[in-house]
Amino acid sequence: MKLLIRNLARSTTEAEVRALFEAHGKVQSCTLIIDKKSGTSKGFGFIEMPKPGEAKVAIKMLNGKEVAENIIRVKKAEEKSEVEEKEVSNNVDTESKKNERVKPKEKEKTKTSFKGWKSKGRLK
Repeated sequence: MKLLIRNLARSTTEAEVRALFEAHGKVQSCTLIIDKKSGTSKGFGFIEMPKPGEAKVAIKMLNGKEVAENIIRVKKAEEKSEVEEKEVSNNVDTESKKNERVKPKEKEKTKTSFKGWKSKGRLK
């Protein structure tokens, strides 16, 4: 099971994160996300634990725990496809709502109703 760890201190290392989770079971992989420009941690990472039961225990025990003066958050990581699907469906819903607001007849009226400014001859 893949877990997402958020709100890590920028100074926290992969070894420290791995040690936290190994106390609750076998860790298959540990990855901190690094900023390409600065080379420092972005404050979040991923842990993979092969046994779902151990992963659930780790979530329960470590979510909300203080690590390096930060309260970390731990949850099951969502697959990229699930996140992308949610974003796409949210965008489609938003677009359809925007299109529903303006009726086709109203669009035609706004195009033909303005015929330009007429001068009343007051400007010299």
